[in-house]
Amino acid sequence: MTSATNTWNAIYKIVSGNTKYTTHMTTLRLQDDSLTTNIQDTLLHMIQKFAPDDNQEDDSEIHSQTRNLTHKPPDSEGDEEFTPQEVTQNMGNKKAPGGDGIPNEVWKCVSAILSRYLTAVYNGCVREGVFPKRWKKASIIHTVKPDKEGSDEVSKFRPISLIYSGGKMLEKLLINRINHNVFSRGHMNENQFGFRPQKITVDAALAIKAFLQESLDAGEVIAPISLNVLGAFDAA
Repeated sequence: MTSATNTWNAIYKIVSGNTKYTTHMTTLRLQDDSLTTNIQDTLLHMIQKFAPDDNQEDDSEIHSQTRNLTHKPPDSEGDEEFTPQEVTQNMGNKKAPGGDGIPNEVWKCVSAILSRYLTAVYNGCVREGVFPKRWKKASIIHTVKPDKEGSDEVSKFRPISLIYSGGKMLEKLLINRINHNVFSRGHMNENQFGFRPQKITVDAALAIKAFLQESLDAGEVIAPISLNVLGAFDAA
């Protein structure tokens, strides 16, 4: 079980082998309200939930348009190539290994010795528009959400996908470049608090509190509306 106050700490300990972890695979409820009767059916139900088939026949119009865009060459000016310093500086230690079992500490040592080689590999990936398939393979760790141990719903699990260290490094390099482009050009809305550096959900709560206080002081009537998107990031 993961902690509500520190979601990721237990996961890193589990995958790194620093803690003993025992899970009991329980019966899960299917969409037709029946229950799985064996471990194979339970695992199949989890796979269908968290890694559904990507069937293009089920695409909506917007999905089809997005797929088509991926096949068109970009019309924007390309970024400068990655430098050896950029590659080595973005190599962290506190990351759980993926299916290759190679921890980031090892990658960091390799990058210090073969920095130019690794830099050439990553620049080649960007130049050719390729993310190596091997690096896309993920080890999925399922943890149970807090207070959901007794549930028979598949949504009680939180899947964590761990990709190869080489893929993590490429992701990090790309994210840094994307963030630089987005923030330097002012494309990020200041009201977005999630998935951005130096911003947390507490900042969103404080912004709402300030808005409410200002409106109340002005004698205005306020009607807050909260939207919770169910399973927004459950599937890959």
